[in-house]
Order: sequence, then structure tokens, then C-alpha cells
Amino acid sequence: MFGDMFGQVEEQQKALKEKLAQITIEAEAGDGAVKVTATATREITNISIDKSTIDWEDVEQVEDLVMVAVNRALEKAALKEAEATQDLLKDMMPPGLGNLFGQ
Repeated sequence: MFGDMFGQVEEQQKALKEKLAQITIEAEAGDGAVKVTATATREITNISIDKSTIDWEDVEQVEDLVMVAVNRALEKAALKEAEATQDLLKDMMPPGLGNLFGQ
């Protein structure tokens, strides 16, 4: 009995991870000077920099903009992951108990 249940949970976790890998999140810094794309599994898939809006002599500014954009993308990804996980847990609950998670 529990073996089947744990097997189902593992399958659902795998499906969740695959679903999260398909969700794309974008974040930016410096009014679009740096844009970062990530998946909801918190994998950075692209960083683009608008060369015309950045002072390339100010290395610290470039580093700060990249860091801010990456952190924003990872924060958004974590929120998407939490939402999807909450939905999965709600769906796994027996009827009538799904509202334990505030839904």
C-alpha cells in the first residue's frame, strides 16, 4: 500500500519538475539594460545586455545589474515553484482536505 503511494508521489514529483522546467521567467535590472531568463527550476537559460544603456567602463555597475537581474529571476522562479508544489499537494489530498493549503 505505502509502496504504491510513494511510487505515485515520486512520479508526481518527476512530473512537477518537468512542468517547472517548461515555465519561463524573465526579470530585468537597470530599466531593461540587463535581462535574465530562467526556468521555474531555477536554471538560468539566458542573460542579455543592452550595450547601449551601460557604461562599460563602470564594471561594478555591470556586475550589480547582472546580480540584481539574476536574483529577481531566481526569486520569481522560486515563487512559481512554490505555487506549483502547493497545487500538487492540494491535488494529492483526499477530498475535503485540499483547502488546508488556503485554496
